[in-house]
Amino acid sequence: MPWLQLHLPSTADLADEVEDILLELGAVAVTLSDGADQPLLEPPPGAMPLWNETVVTALFEQTTNQDLLLIALTDRLGRAPVSHRFETVDDQRWERAWMDDFHPMPFGERLWIVPSWAEPPAPDAVNLRLDPGLAFGTGTHETTALCLNWLDGADVAGKTVLDFGCGSGVLAIAALLLGAERAIATDIDPQALLATQANAELNGVADRLHCCLPEQLPPGDYDLVLANILAGPLVELAPLLLLHCRPGGAIVLSGILQDQVDSVIEAYRHSVALNPVTLRGEWARVDGTCKPVPNSAA
Repeated sequence: MPWLQLHLPSTADLADEVEDILLELGAVAVTLSDGADQPLLEPPPGAMPLWNETVVTALFEQTTNQDLLLIALTDRLGRAPVSHRFETVDDQRWERAWMDDFHPMPFGERLWIVPSWAEPPAPDAVNLRLDPGLAFGTGTHETTALCLNWLDGADVAGKTVLDFGCGSGVLAIAALLLGAERAIATDIDPQALLATQANAELNGVADRLHCCLPEQLPPGDYDLVLANILAGPLVELAPLLLLHCRPGGAIVLSGILQDQVDSVIEAYRHSVALNPVTLRGEWARVDGTCKPVPNSAA
């Protein structure tokens, strides 16, 4: 049986209200999706973040009168929808429909991100099994892709890794699959830690990965520090991230808009021999090698 689907642009502060109204008006299902390719990074604990531009999609019986639905929606919202789109869609297993939009993705020469239900296009490659989830990176956004491409081109065999702001744990898990000895994944959101642990088990690396909140980080430094968060926190956390990167170790920073690069470079340039900035879309990656600590002896 075909269905009537309504796509309605909204904002983060109104999306929940619009969802409730659509359900009250007879929608059999409502989903929220990103309307502007915006990453969701570092949400506060317990928060359910939404995109600034959120598309609310509602599924109705095919016989639903579109004009009457819009009149009722306008009445409940107190204003007419700015824009909307109706379409008729064929019957399907709706709980799996979103899977069609997530396909295996290559990063460099060795690394692939492959959803759990798909066959790896390159069975002999390093295939990281990962399913999409809200707010936790899957490699589809430029900020994560910048880090994954760096990892693919790096020699991480036998090294120790800190993934700060781990989200789904994709960076730590990728490093382990590429040969890292062990990794620590930390995030301010306990849900991210649960997702990271589950993804590590899915990829057979849970015995080499430790998850914890930032305040629980064990003392010590690492051969590689990865931080895919945002420019503001990267600047604020520079002393902490540098403390955990051993001299001669690599530090990789992402989540930086192009016009924010200078502020991040300024926060790290005294302690890191920086490489040329790498750009992807409107985003940038800053990386380099941590310098030896100057000898303070008189």
